Amino acid sequence: MIMAISVYRGGLNFSGIQKMSRDSNKNSLLCPSCRRLISRDEPFCPYCGLRHPGTWWKNSGFTAILGDPNQFVRLLIGVNVVMYIISLLLNPRGSNLGLSPLSFLAPSNPSLILLGATGTVPVFQLHRWWSLLAANYLHGGLLHIFFNMYALYQIGPLVAEEFGPYRMIIIYTVSGILGFLLSVLAGVPLTIGASAAICGLIGALIFYGKSRGGVYGENLFRQVGGWAIAIVIFGFVVPGINNWGHGGGMLAGALLGYLLGYKERRRESLAHRMLGLVCLAATGLVLIGAVGSSTYYLFVS
Repeated sequence: MIMAISVYRGGLNFSGIQKMSRDSNKNSLLCPSCRRLISRDEPFCPYCGLRHPGTWWKNSGFTAILGDPNQFVRLLIGVNVVMYIISLLLNPRGSNLGLSPLSFLAPSNPSLILLGATGTVPVFQLHRWWSLLAANYLHGGLLHIFFNMYALYQIGPLVAEEFGPYRMIIIYTVSGILGFLLSVLAGVPLTIGASAAICGLIGALIFYGKSRGGVYGENLFRQVGGWAIAIVIFGFVVPGINNWGHGGGMLAGALLGYLLGYKERRRESLAHRMLGLVCLAATGLVLIGAVGSSTYYLFVS
């Protein structure tokens, strides 16, 4: 298409082009689901089929974070770090400042129990079933949270990319709960950490690599399978590791990967989005409730 440019005294007038550019920017956006450039007025995304992609609630700041795997994983890491800091601040005198790298800056057991550490004691004796979810965001020391967050930073974006952000949070949340549930049934008295949920992501990637096949799938399967073997060996070599939680999370992740499907076979549906939002809402309510009740118990009551 050839565009006419009007001429006036002093040179060319580009105001018409600039106005058209501004109008085009106002009428286009990135699809909240597939992140491709589309018209704001489209009834369906022509690439992924999302209904009414231009509605305001599908383009809020929160949904923008969900649409970006890297931002979403940073959000998860941020929540874990905030909960770790809170666990230290609840009882700063009880925090471990010893020289052992495995226990350096470890929050006190009372702080962790109040915030949602899980196990046979919290679940069966204190009837804190919600701790199966909260414990995924608690850590027992600086080295503990560093390694878990580094693993999440490496693995999380890949799972979000291949499964979609909503399916990723389903896998992360449910795998963590089921991993800790298995460890409770196995008799582990007290346990915390994001590793059960992270192992769920690893299990989902193992399923994805094997199911997809091809050069990419096989390479991914071997690489992630190597991580899984390393986790098993590490669990038997280092004392105090919850192998039941790791194994349960990994099996749950592989099963959820099979049940939910991945992008190349099935795009994220409304059911996936709703279930993912339920997982996020449940996590938020549990963590806010745990922090609020712990603060009230220690400083108000």
